[in-house]
Formats: sequence, C-alpha cells, structure tokens
Amino acid sequence: MKNSILAAMVVAATVAIAVSLLDGWGVVSPPEVVPVILRWVAIALLAWYAGLKRSLTAWIVVGLAAGAELGHDWPSMAERVQFLGTIFLRLIKVIIAPLLFGTLVVGIAGHADLRKVGRLGIKSLIYFEIVSVITLVIGFAAINISRAGEGVHLPPVAGGAPLAAVPHSAAQLITDIFPENIAKSVAEGQVLQVVVFSLLFAMALALVPEAKRRPMLAFAESLSETMFKFTNLVMYAAPIGVFGAIAYTVGHLGLGVLLPLLKLLATMYVALFVFIVGVLLPIALLVKTPLKEFLRAVTEPVTIAFATASSEAALPRAMEEMEAFGVRRETVAFVLPTGYSFNLGGSSLYQALALIFVAQAAGIHLTIGQQTVMMLTLLISSKGTAGVARASLVIVLAAAASFHLPTEPLFLLFGIDQLMDMGRTAVNVLGNCLACVVVARWEGEFRTEEAH
Repeated sequence: MKNSILAAMVVAATVAIAVSLLDGWGVVSPPEVVPVILRWVAIALLAWYAGLKRSLTAWIVVGLAAGAELGHDWPSMAERVQFLGTIFLRLIKVIIAPLLFGTLVVGIAGHADLRKVGRLGIKSLIYFEIVSVITLVIGFAAINISRAGEGVHLPPVAGGAPLAAVPHSAAQLITDIFPENIAKSVAEGQVLQVVVFSLLFAMALALVPEAKRRPMLAFAESLSETMFKFTNLVMYAAPIGVFGAIAYTVGHLGLGVLLPLLKLLATMYVALFVFIVGVLLPIALLVKTPLKEFLRAVTEPVTIAFATASSEAALPRAMEEMEAFGVRRETVAFVLPTGYSFNLGGSSLYQALALIFVAQAAGIHLTIGQQTVMMLTLLISSKGTAGVARASLVIVLAAAASFHLPTEPLFLLFGIDQLMDMGRTAVNVLGNCLACVVVARWEGEFRTEEAH
C-alpha cells in the first residue's frame, strides 16, 4: 500500500515539475492553473502518506512543501499566515529557560561532583574551538574557489547601514557571558547567561546539606520532566508552525530576487556538505557513533531547525533525542546549550563566506595574511550571540567595519539570508548533537559505555 502511494506521489510530482518546466521554456502553454493543481495534488498525496505513517517528521515535510507552494502561488495570502510560525516559535522559546534550569540543576546538584562539571567544560571548549577553526577554513576556501562575489552589481544604498554593530572585544565577550539580571537574560533569550546562572545555582545547591537540598532537587527534577512533556505537546503544532514560516518566507522574498545570488547560495550549501562529510562524519566514525541510530535521532531536530531557521526551536527536541540516544542528561544539558554559543559550525562557515563575499563584491583583493586575521577575528567575535536575531549578519557587519570594508554589499545578503540561515542553522544543530556524543565518549559515559 505504501509503495503504491509513494509511486503515485513520485508520478504526480514529476508530472507537475515537468509541466512547469515545459511551460517556463515555452515548449507547452497549458492553463496556468494546471501546474498549480498538479503540485497541490502531489502535496496532498504526501500528506496522505504522512497520515498513514503517523510520523511527525513526515508532517513537517508536508508543512514545508505546502508552505513553499502557498508562498509561490499566492504571496499576499502567504504573508498573512506568518503568525502561525511566530506562535510556534514563541511556544518553543518559552520552554528554553525552565528546561535548561531544571536539567542542569538535576544533572549537577543531583550528583554533587563539581569536578566533573569542570572536565565537561574544558573538554567541550577544546572540541568546539578545533571544529570552529576547521569550519572557518572551509568557508574561506570555498568562497575563494567559487569567487561568488565577483561581478556583482551593487544595489543603490538607501537609508544608511542596515545594522548598527560594534565588534566584540575580548573583555566584552567575557563580560556578556555573565548575567546581571536572570529575568532579563530569559526575556532576551541569552542562552549562555541562563546556562551560567543555572550552573552557579546548581553548584551552590550541591554545597547545601542533604535535607535542605532534597526539596529543591525534587522541584528541579519535576520541572525538567514537565518541560519535556510540554515540548511534546508543542511539537504537535510543528507542521503548522513550519507551514506558516515557510509560506511567509517564500511569499515575501519571491524567486526573482534570488537569481543574482544563486552562486553564493550554492557555494554555502556545497561548503556545508563538505563540512558534514569531511569533518562531522569522520568525527562520528572516530568516536564509534552508531550512524543509523544517530541519523534517526537527529532527523527531527535538524528538520525543525532547517524549516524555522531557529536553533532554539530545535533545542528541546534535540535534548530529548540525545538523551534517548544514550547520552547522559547532565552531559546533554551542558554540551548542547553551551554549543549554541561556542559550536556554531554552520554560522561560522556562513560568516567566513559572507565576509569575503563583501570584499569580492567591492573589488577588494585580500591577501592570505589578511584573511587569516579575519578568521581569528570571527573565531572570537562570533561567540555568545546565540540569542541575537540574525546574529550572523550582525557579526559579518561588525567584522566588515573592523577591516574597513564597505557596507553596501551587505544589502545583497539580506535578500537570501533566510534561505542561508536555514542551512547554517540545521548544521549548527547537527554539529551540537554530535558534540554531545563526542563528549560523552570522552567522559566514558556514552550508553554507560555499552553497559561495559
């Protein structure tokens, strides 16, 4: 039965694409409604299959396809459903702080082994920085090979610079890690500050006598379990949220604005593929990760990250899946959120591409030495920005200002930032999920090391 449905889907999709292409090339000229109907029939068949399979991931794919089609066919209508994606993201964001607080407090104070927290921190940071350097090198190499910025015709500048950004100094970076007001940190989505507060709170709780520690520990454990159930409820709305977000993106941007930037877009996705196959895959093999099970575990959080272009949206599900995969809860609770500030592989790669793209579009030649300094600058300045909307664009603008590059080419990046953000965010989540396994192996605790 499923095979026949899949076959019907493939036939419908193939016919729809063929008719659309032939119409675009002028070979045939069917009524405009025909290819639209065929595409919606293909989406309906996909929804039918998702209903039979009862898979949330399949329904998210349906939301992706239907949202893209609505945005393409009826842009004005698509922009009016943006609120669906906004509601979904709000529901997800409200989970983050209590979930992190509960899991970190239970993981640290529940074991009262403060030395282990220090080990996790050191090992995680070493891994994060090594991977970040490799990622930046891939990004710089990719844009220098494709030279996507050369020959770009800059649009007229209107209204000044798109963003006002100041490069991060080392002192500012360190200062921004620590919260001055935990309510403010939660409200602003400063994940790393929430993590620091939770760590200090858990350490203090671990030093409290057992009789007084137990009630707070029970509360944190109950809070953690409740937030995981909260996540399960919110995830049922994921296909609808994805539908709204994708419909708005496609309806707002359209397809024509993407044509001059296809080379840059292709460069980034090829570079991301090289990073996954050439860096993440060897790391996974090196730490003896069960690849099939790992791919099944990360499919849903990575899909959510790609569809919503939000790492936060995927964080609760990623934490749940990694724990189910065999990584201890305290390791997941520490590595994943910390990685969201220090292990943004996709974002680092994009920043390298974008910064050199700006120079190429402006006709500025950069030496290897200058690009090396830029790489070191990005390595430092990109930390601690996980809670900032469009953080990568802010970082690129800050770096461009540091090296006296013109800001006009940055206007081009805004046109396709959503599509680039989807790819880089998905890779961020994938890389951080793998980091959980790496650190767990390093600690000798992955699936309690196969039960000895």
